[in-house]
Amino acid sequence: MQELFNQLEIQYSKHLPFVVYRKPNTLEIKAILQNDDTVYITDNFEEEGFVFSPFDDRDDTIIIPLAASSQVSNSYSDIAIDTEASVLGDVLNTDKAFHINLVDKGISEIKKGNLQKVVLSRKEEITYSGTDIFLIFKNLVASYSSAFAYCWYHPKVGLWLGATPETLLKIEGRHFSIMALAGTQDYLGTLNVEWQDKELQEQQYVTDFILDSIAPTVADVKVSGVETVKAGNLLHLRTLIKGNINLQALNLKTLLHNLHPTPAVCGLPKDKAKAFILKHENYDRAFYTGFLGELNFNIKAKPRTGHRNIENRAYAMAKKSTQLYVNLRCMQIKDGTALLYVGGGITATSHPESEWAETVSKSQVVKKVL
Repeated sequence: MQELFNQLEIQYSKHLPFVVYRKPNTLEIKAILQNDDTVYITDNFEEEGFVFSPFDDRDDTIIIPLAASSQVSNSYSDIAIDTEASVLGDVLNTDKAFHINLVDKGISEIKKGNLQKVVLSRKEEITYSGTDIFLIFKNLVASYSSAFAYCWYHPKVGLWLGATPETLLKIEGRHFSIMALAGTQDYLGTLNVEWQDKELQEQQYVTDFILDSIAPTVADVKVSGVETVKAGNLLHLRTLIKGNINLQALNLKTLLHNLHPTPAVCGLPKDKAKAFILKHENYDRAFYTGFLGELNFNIKAKPRTGHRNIENRAYAMAKKSTQLYVNLRCMQIKDGTALLYVGGGITATSHPESEWAETVSKSQVVKKVL
């Protein structure tokens, strides 16, 4: 494991792009090290590599292509949280009044009938004097085993880290799964909690939107019941959507365009909510609430046994796998400052003070690892 981080340290010191990540509920850390400092862009999502996509799909999606990179991976048994890693200084920006006023504007637009839901966020700036970015990544891995933990760096773009609980899209061969995640409350020692109509409505908005977005390219869709799941010190509502992709009808670029951004990070109707966010949030989300992950990886799968699968064994041996995650619970390290990004879904029954408190709870998830 130390050898992997030694390679990452060398890569970072040479100002060369890389991503290191750990998938949810696994014990393997993977790294992709780009050979040059070119900013590679994907437009059609047909390449093989690790993508980093912004909230606003009018901006470029960056890819670390496997063809221009080397890969390293290593399993681990345990990574301890470093309690001496606290290097936070003064909070430079937590404009409570602005955020509460922003939520008020969102509620007003909803009550006018212009929006059903809008997700409003803020950026918290904190002085940061740390030097070991991989220590932050290790703390993310140790703290949030059920999240997608990552550290992504490009010298011409920036340095981002996070531990997101939300899957945007997984495709393996012809099988797909999507997570609808919404609603938030503090974890107080139990998953047996009550949810308000506001959170249940948010969750249904997200689920319905996903089902409508994927309808042209999927079949045999199965929708799970709504369940409560824990992510760090928070609880969320989750619905799992699974089925089969019509590979002949699949256009990944179109599918991602239809899905992203989902109502879980944007709102409904999507275009109107997005326009409201871009006009009123008063800052650039950049890659926060975008998506990231493995694109078109070639994987080897063991064929199933049994006479019914004899003809499909060759197909089962080689599959393409895409695993993308929504970039939540994340931060950017820039010029001695840690930029933390947090937000929440607003509906007609939202309370501005409560929405502010929710963002404070979410910021603790990231602050914990600093």
